[in-house]
Amino acid sequence: MRKRMFMISMLLVLGVLFMTPIFAQPEGETGGGTSTWYLVLPAFAMALASAVCGLGQSKAIVAACESVSRNPGAADSIRFFLILGLVLIESLALYTLLIILIT
Repeated sequence: MRKRMFMISMLLVLGVLFMTPIFAQPEGETGGGTSTWYLVLPAFAMALASAVCGLGQSKAIVAACESVSRNPGAADSIRFFLILGLVLIESLALYTLLIILIT
């Protein structure tokens, strides 16, 4: 558990370090070339959101399969909550895509 938390915190730190050069340059000054950060960061955000959604969905499906195997009589209720949870998890990626398209 500690190793996993360490890896997550390192990914967040690296993400912040890679995003900070965007704010180092004043607006309007390109330094002789065009900046491509506005193309890279939305792709990074969408990749991160998709990865987190995939992990969340896989954990939800595993938990639903285990609970149906333990209690087959509650399969209808479990199926409802599974679909509701998957919809809410997938909305994270859709909200990220919407924010990327707006900006």
